[in-house]
Amino acid sequence: MQLVTPDDAARLLTVTPATLATWRARHTGPAYVKLGHAVRYRTADLEAFIDSRRVGTRTQA
Repeated sequence: MQLVTPDDAARLLTVTPATLATWRARHTGPAYVKLGHAVRYRTADLEAFIDSRRVGTRTQA
């Protein structure tokens, strides 16, 4: 299991770290892990979050 920092997760999702913090406060966005005071994101959870935002087109089979 690979864990990444909020800064790394924000870069991957092309949002700011502040956006991730807002999503955490609102209980939206990708799942995250709290280790003491540290917030980390599992890469699998980030990939699942990205996949859940996939939009299909008419030309897809």
